[in-house]
Amino acid sequence: MRLTRRAAALVAAACLVVSGAVASGPAASGRPRAADWPSWQKDTNGTRYNPAERAITPENVGNLKLKWAFGFPKQAGAPHSQPAVVGDTIYFGGPDGIYRAADAKTGKVKWQFNVGTVGTGQAQVRDGAAVAGGKVFFGDTRGYFFAVDQATGKLAWSQRVDTTVSANTTSSPIVYEGRVYVGVSSGENILGKDHACCTFRGHLDAMDVNTGKLDWRYYTVPEPKQNGTWPNGQPRYEPSGAGVWSTPSIDPETKTIYVGTGQNYTGSGGHFDSVLALDTATGKERWTRKMTDVDTWRRECNSQSPEDQKYCPNLKDGTALDFDLGAAPNVFTAGGKRLVGIGQKVGVYHVLDAATGDIVWQRQFSTPMPGGGLSGIQWGTSFDGQRLYIATYMGNPGTLYAVDPVNGHVIWTTPNPSDGCTTGGAAQYPNVCKLAHPPAVSSTPGIVWEGSGDGKFRAYSSETGKVLWAFDTIADFPTVNGGTGRGGALSGGGGAVIADGMVYVLTGEMFVNYPNDKGYVLLAFGQ
Repeated sequence: MRLTRRAAALVAAACLVVSGAVASGPAASGRPRAADWPSWQKDTNGTRYNPAERAITPENVGNLKLKWAFGFPKQAGAPHSQPAVVGDTIYFGGPDGIYRAADAKTGKVKWQFNVGTVGTGQAQVRDGAAVAGGKVFFGDTRGYFFAVDQATGKLAWSQRVDTTVSANTTSSPIVYEGRVYVGVSSGENILGKDHACCTFRGHLDAMDVNTGKLDWRYYTVPEPKQNGTWPNGQPRYEPSGAGVWSTPSIDPETKTIYVGTGQNYTGSGGHFDSVLALDTATGKERWTRKMTDVDTWRRECNSQSPEDQKYCPNLKDGTALDFDLGAAPNVFTAGGKRLVGIGQKVGVYHVLDAATGDIVWQRQFSTPMPGGGLSGIQWGTSFDGQRLYIATYMGNPGTLYAVDPVNGHVIWTTPNPSDGCTTGGAAQYPNVCKLAHPPAVSSTPGIVWEGSGDGKFRAYSSETGKVLWAFDTIADFPTVNGGTGRGGALSGGGGAVIADGMVYVLTGEMFVNYPNDKGYVLLAFGQ
């Protein structure tokens, strides 16, 4: 008997529960269950797929209704901290520097932790958390990393993982065998030409989950050295950059951690625009694979001013590209091979042999935009055991694809609906709206979830790519924490979280910035 794809997925999920690989019922310890979404990746392999979601199906997804909205302060800006859900609790950070735990069904806050109580300076929480071992792990935009008690929000420990100016953690952590892993990136390359650019070195850190002690650190570039001065006399340091913007994935079978890196800020050197495969215990290289020959980019590379362009040495030779590997990797088995796949801002999805780094296949899903890679694959993709789901950001228009993981064959293609900017709240702002996909893709049996720059959050059929349900977030919403909030473009940095019959998404996106006089919202849907 041949099972449908949805039936096969449900059988696989049931097998996980029966085998004891994932806790199947509520646990007093707060340990994640099969139906939970405890980290940005959902699981160590980075699938962004919840096979245990049985309440929401392709047949009833049209019945989803907004259950609650949580509002963020207007002055704080857009939220980008993807929630985690474990049991009856949702965990999420805010642009106001507050990390919160709330009732997953009602949005009522249980506890909150202010990151500003550690260190100095204003901070936001931009990464998603990993919930494991009774702790919630996350970082902030000052380069601090935190572990707080899962039940109370009380600080367990904190570490400053980087003291370089503008260092931050957009990378969401992953927990494995007593260590928490997180990548570190930086905005030093956008500080302007009056800054002595640049001394930041991207790195991946492995810390003890109980103490925060650094077990190992892997730097992506050698230590920058001064090499002359910029035209205004400021010291020039190189090479620099290659930040780790995205979330790692881990293959438990080989104890290998995989992660992508960004471009150089100055010079050309180190593991920029690369996939790294490292030993989880030691940080030792298993292999590395560079995807771009040269890529050195800072803010002035986008300027039309001849004076500014003197601060972008690679502009004239065409290698100021901004082609980060900012998407999180997927680790999967297809065609009898263990593979790792990762999207790039150039618009290519790469699939490599997980053991060697050899290229198995590559496919171009969008062509680059002038001045950078916003047309490409931004934050993450999803794998449901049979297909890859890949979305391009501003791919003219942004498009969602279902892809055969064995060979890259496109099974179906669904462009961002063409009426997205002429319907709903986006119709008021034709000069702002973009048919783009800022968030990472998520999936559950039979459904692919993706949000848009047109303000719509959509559920697609994983079989056909047909839109099954859509919700317009560019509207005002009463919030459970008092007052009124307003939606906007769906937020990048993460994507939809689906757990225990509920779906959660963030609104607010820096590159598709609708007017908002109330503050953005976290939205929760159920039936």
